[in-house]
Amino acid sequence: MIKAVFFDIDGTLVSFKTHVVANSTVEAIHQLRTKGIKVFIATGRQLQCIDNLGNLEVDGYVTLNGGYCIAGKDEVIYKQAIPKEDIHSMLEYQRTVHTFPCACVTEDAIVLNYRNESVDALYEQIRLKAPEIGPIETLADKEIFQLIAFFTAEEEEQIMASMPNSLAARWSPYFADVVAKGCTKAVGIDRIIEHYGIALEETMAFGDGGNDIAMLQHVGIGVAMGNAMDDVKASADFVTTSVDEDGVVVALRHFGLI
Repeated sequence: MIKAVFFDIDGTLVSFKTHVVANSTVEAIHQLRTKGIKVFIATGRQLQCIDNLGNLEVDGYVTLNGGYCIAGKDEVIYKQAIPKEDIHSMLEYQRTVHTFPCACVTEDAIVLNYRNESVDALYEQIRLKAPEIGPIETLADKEIFQLIAFFTAEEEEQIMASMPNSLAARWSPYFADVVAKGCTKAVGIDRIIEHYGIALEETMAFGDGGNDIAMLQHVGIGVAMGNAMDDVKASADFVTTSVDEDGVVVALRHFGLI
């Protein structure tokens, strides 16, 4: 029996066309919670940047791709920062090889070194204000939980080779989320269900991007959206319709949860 459902946000709960959660999805999630099934967000976003869920009520959050987990609205139950040596290696790469836009995400702030067309395109796509511009070097010795790194897929291999204690997950051609190695949405889910006393086989997750693959493979039932990339669909137990075709509702009905 499913006792917890985890939802990615962008491209899963929130359409890139409408930029809101469909009323039918809000109602479906309300039905889940009414039945005693807990609902969690599992996102690459920082908690302070989750601004597009409307009045949707949830039971907690896996944020920053598993690097920062919250029970309820504000009880931090797990956090894992990127090792400082990897941050320093990234900054050295920027100084000596190639400068690319990079936002450093701390517990309470996001600082971006500079903007370009890829940065503007991403934040326009997700309808979110771009981070403040500032010297990311000043954050080097603080806890940084995620890098929003605007390097291409081709550049990724070389850059990540200089950051051996970190990993990159990509759900957009514009950028990759960089977090500490071993830090995924699957790990975040484990921390959440441990806190609530829920078994892994009692979990379900919905996603559409590359940073969702680990959790879709990990949970009891992994659901890929119809608009997901092919490798995401291949990692899921079930492929539903797209976010713009009530994909969440279709899957929840398929499995008899609503």
